[in-house]
Amino acid sequence: MTDRSTSSRAPSLVVQIVIGLIAGIVLAMAWPQGATAVGLLGTVFISALKAVAPVLVLVLVTASIANHKHGQKTNIRFILALYVIGTLAAALVGVGASFLFPSVLTLKTAAQAGMTAPGGIGEVLHTLLMQVVDNPVHALLNANYIGLLAWAVGLGLALRHASAGTRVLVTDLSNAITWVVRAVIKLAPLGVFGIVASLLAESGLGALKSYLHLLCVLVGAMLFMAFVGNPLIVAIVTRRNPYPLVLRCLRESGITAFFTRSSAANIPVNMELCRKLGLQEETYSVAVPLGATINMAGAAITISVLTLAAVNTLGIAVDLPTALLLSVLAAVGACGASGVPGGSLLLIPLACGLFGISNDVAMQVVGVGFVVGVVQDSAETALNSSTDVVFVAAAEQAHGRG
Repeated sequence: MTDRSTSSRAPSLVVQIVIGLIAGIVLAMAWPQGATAVGLLGTVFISALKAVAPVLVLVLVTASIANHKHGQKTNIRFILALYVIGTLAAALVGVGASFLFPSVLTLKTAAQAGMTAPGGIGEVLHTLLMQVVDNPVHALLNANYIGLLAWAVGLGLALRHASAGTRVLVTDLSNAITWVVRAVIKLAPLGVFGIVASLLAESGLGALKSYLHLLCVLVGAMLFMAFVGNPLIVAIVTRRNPYPLVLRCLRESGITAFFTRSSAANIPVNMELCRKLGLQEETYSVAVPLGATINMAGAAITISVLTLAAVNTLGIAVDLPTALLLSVLAAVGACGASGVPGGSLLLIPLACGLFGISNDVAMQVVGVGFVVGVVQDSAETALNSSTDVVFVAAAEQAHGRG
């Protein structure tokens, strides 16, 4: 009885994270040296999430497929369709925001050393294909989730013909990994405390002032997608009020993703949220890691907005067909962003090539992206990761309705 009453009085994880956020801001303002030191807490937390996520995906997907019951629907195809629609819609929102609030850059930032942008969309697709056939050990070491999904699906299908005892063993291993993941997630308040404190102490937000307009367009487009675009898609699919689901996903997934700045690191958080929402494990165990790889609404917005900022800076005229083509290119490129070193920013030169912008200029735009990335990357990850759960839950609600 005492344990239950104590747990009921304990603040929720979201409240604890907000407390950690406020404490980090206070410490950074009052004692910058100490704030820099506690950054170790944030580093450890993100590293722990990244460490458990690949193992979680491999084991959980394998166990789910191995124990899948014949005739049980998983809605994966429908979820994939939602991922594609959401990413394309986000690209269109980014293009629309750039036309309504055009940004102009001061291209003085040197190109980032050692970075190479993909030479074309074919190279992006080639990278994705090579990830599918990656060595499983290499995929685990490098957190290649496309490769891990391919191996997990293969192992799961093979183990469906194994003995009942073997399948139970795989399920027990999956439950054990899930227990470890929940233990790591409980460290989120300390992790956020360390991340915020060290970030504000070391860099502050002064560097963002000169790019405030660009940052407002980027974040504004992402907020529009989160609070208008995604709810509209969910409402059409489920025919019910989308905001209880959308707001819960933003609260319980988006907040942690904002501070970890990694969709891969947020996979365990999303898995736990899906479990609490009562979703089908056979569905979310596959759809969530897949979404962390190809459901990139935030990345599509980043690519389209920064590309059009470069276009406006150079005074290049853009007609409607070209803008629509840019939206498609940004959406397709965003799906391959996770397989390219540097994430969505390195897909900008690819999109700039559509307007004949040289690689030297495009890489300067990438440099601008790294400057505003202090906020932009966090908002992008929050949108990407929370949308994964939104669409998985929406698909199940639509299936339940139909």
